[in-house]
Amino acid sequence: MKKLLYGAAYYDEYMPYERLQEDIKMMKAAGLNVVRIAESTWSTEEPEEGVFNFSHVIRVLDAMQEAGIYVIIGTPTYAIPAWMAKRYPEVMVMDSTGHRRPYGARQIMDITNKDYRFFAERIIRKLMEVVQGYSHVIGFQLDNETKHFGTCSENVHEMFVNYMKERFKGDLKCLNQEFGLDYWSNRINSWEEFPSAVGTINGSLGCEFAKFQRNLVTEYLQCQRKIIDEYRRPDQFVTHNFDFEWRGHSFGVQPDVNHYETAKCLTIAGCDIYHPTQDYLTGKEIGFCGDLTRTLKKNNYFVMETQAQGFPNWTPYDGQVRLQAFSHLASGADAVMYWHWHSIHNACETYWKGVLSHNMKENVVYQEVARVGKELARLSPKLIHLKKINQVAIMVSNDSLTAIEWFPFAPGQQPNKKYNDIVRWIYDALFELNVECDIINVEEEDLAQYKMIVVPALYSANKNTLLRLKEYVNNGGCLISTFKTAFTNENIKVWSDDQPYLLRECFGMTYDQFTLPVNVILEDEIFEVDKEERYAELFMELLRPQGASVIATYGHYQWKQYAAITENQFGRGTAIYIGCMTSKAYLKALLANVIETKKLKEDKYIDVYPVSIRKGINEDSHEITYYLNYSHEEQEIKVDDGIELLSNRRVAQDEMIKIVPWDLAIVERI
Repeated sequence: MKKLLYGAAYYDEYMPYERLQEDIKMMKAAGLNVVRIAESTWSTEEPEEGVFNFSHVIRVLDAMQEAGIYVIIGTPTYAIPAWMAKRYPEVMVMDSTGHRRPYGARQIMDITNKDYRFFAERIIRKLMEVVQGYSHVIGFQLDNETKHFGTCSENVHEMFVNYMKERFKGDLKCLNQEFGLDYWSNRINSWEEFPSAVGTINGSLGCEFAKFQRNLVTEYLQCQRKIIDEYRRPDQFVTHNFDFEWRGHSFGVQPDVNHYETAKCLTIAGCDIYHPTQDYLTGKEIGFCGDLTRTLKKNNYFVMETQAQGFPNWTPYDGQVRLQAFSHLASGADAVMYWHWHSIHNACETYWKGVLSHNMKENVVYQEVARVGKELARLSPKLIHLKKINQVAIMVSNDSLTAIEWFPFAPGQQPNKKYNDIVRWIYDALFELNVECDIINVEEEDLAQYKMIVVPALYSANKNTLLRLKEYVNNGGCLISTFKTAFTNENIKVWSDDQPYLLRECFGMTYDQFTLPVNVILEDEIFEVDKEERYAELFMELLRPQGASVIATYGHYQWKQYAAITENQFGRGTAIYIGCMTSKAYLKALLANVIETKKLKEDKYIDVYPVSIRKGINEDSHEITYYLNYSHEEQEIKVDDGIELLSNRRVAQDEMIKIVPWDLAIVERI
């Protein structure tokens, strides 16, 4: 694409009355240049088995083509029609309780079921036959926020057994040994008696089944890609709208999909990012989800869905819709699309409001969207295809996420934090320090491109991964790792060696005891952190230095002889180990010290949050810097010399500019 995409999902099928031309008129006036259609309305497109009606799709395609608005076609396979559930009940997903889900919601089908696959392929082909002649159809979205939906049916069990046979080359002895299945008489003595993984008490088997379920998602979307490829032009892209762990909003690594593997079947990565607004708009969820999605293909990405108004608690303050849109671009997005154009008048998402409210008229959100649309049309050549060259990475692992679900940090304690809490603890601290990062897969080979890699709770990892990290430090890299790293192999089998396995020499310390902190403070002579912020929480490993320098110890009469945080010089690099969870303030002090020592960031931007500084290189090879004010107060910030693009005025090096609440500046360095 040669211009930034700015648009919304559009559902002519949902409209309370005829208004297609009026909607197009309003979209054009607001600067929207793309809509996504078709992905949510299988029952309209195939109202009876084998009876097809694409009239809504065709009329929207014709109207958008005439108006010069691009269209993205979504395959409508994530919400099945009622006739399918009635006639083919086994298409309904069977969950871990052994029951099939009742019809009504979306994403209630077994993505492995042969009947479902037959009908899914047929509706995709019929839809593709209808849309393939339209020049303004620029690409396709595979399914919608696809996950495995907990599928545990008999055919899934059979597939899993075959998967395990192949993985262990039919060697049950090896399987039993590696998974520790002798425990509580769980040993499997023939493939025919292989029990369902649903009720297992064995974490290795449970985690392997979860990994297998994630693989089902990858295979499912690969099949859709193959179908699409039979029809699409070379210039048409294929994407998918990945979502994230949900905690009332997008939060962390998705437990039910391996984004890095699944993204291989896409030409461009896409995502859905929903985040808190009002006083809770921090930019962190936008940044985290964008940085992860951008790293999937190591290229620009599309935001296929984000909120305009959304939930009542998300109704944006003045300026926030605009700030949000540019925040996505600052992470490397080439498209920002709202879910959705209009508010729905029925069903479960009635109060998830779109750009237009229920009266379908102009409102303050529409007016702000229109302001953004005009600015993007003018600045698109400057802002499109922003390239990010980050010196810092956070390494994440689906396997460790699942394993920590099985073996939580503090079992029985409330509130108990999970894997993504540790990931976001790290990310949020870096974000507030204005240190941009890539979020890389545990399988990433090219570690040398980064000056610093942070590894949160890498509980499960194979030898190759650990050896890559060790080599990275030896060759001059800076590795920061947290508690619960290098504890088990890829089969969730605890290494029977000194912890952290293979990295003991690298970190210059070891431990064999851990506990839950009670009234434990952190003692050091380095960081100026208030006493009330010097606590250890959640989990603590009792570190014994073996060559490492001690950064902090546990300030407790019982644990004072143990280190809490260590630093070790290994080869040409540095390895820092954080043995417990700390307050965010303490973590920021630690990271800021490392960043300053390693010269990873300009000092003037280290402590300026809630102004977030995001940089990249545009197509003219000029540096673009976003200054984003995530607060209700005016902020003053030093800027680099160049042209401030929104006001089109020259600014001098280190000139102080004022940014009003929920606003931004963009400087192109010429």
